[in-house]
Amino acid sequence: MRSIDPVLRRITARLAARYGGSFSRETVERYVEECSWLLSAKARVTNHVPVLVERFADQRLGALARGRGLSPKPVPEVLFVCTENAGRSQLAAALMRHRAQAGVRVQTAGSEPGPHIDPVALRLLAERNLNTGGEFPKPLTAEVVTAADIVVTLGCGDACPVLPGRRYLVWDLPELTGLDIESARAVRDALATRIDALAGELLPASAPRA
Repeated sequence: MRSIDPVLRRITARLAARYGGSFSRETVERYVEECSWLLSAKARVTNHVPVLVERFADQRLGALARGRGLSPKPVPEVLFVCTENAGRSQLAAALMRHRAQAGVRVQTAGSEPGPHIDPVALRLLAERNLNTGGEFPKPLTAEVVTAADIVVTLGCGDACPVLPGRRYLVWDLPELTGLDIESARAVRDALATRIDALAGELLPASAPRA
């Protein structure tokens, strides 16, 4: 391995062990370094960047493996995309995870990711006893689009690549920034209604409602 940061080297070693059946160590290293660069460019607090780099690289490599048919894909995969991956897409993802449980794999991304999740989004989720489950704003990459069965865009413009064989949904809802709390709650509740309908399509008829 080339001389890289010792922290990134340890991350690479762990992910190379996990994905050794699908990708070379060099490929894993490249993804780790790229994820580090992408996240560090936006980070305000660097203490947690290595943890996020490992999560981000893990998500990308997992999506790449599923998209190429190198690992199983037992459930439908939904990708939520908004501009900053800090508000609407995070709300939608948390609501879908709660509604579908393990019946749907959920991913999020942003065309221009922000430095942190919007506090309003966190408050809106907390009001329903939900949280983001360790999610964080991250850039949109080709792997998560390739792995997705359904791509839901919430205001990312033309940034999301359109690939054949995927279903695209455009949910035109206001950004949370600048809204009063009641208007923000209306956005959350509109998302919950759409999530409920989408989950009803994706889950087996016998799946229990969360």
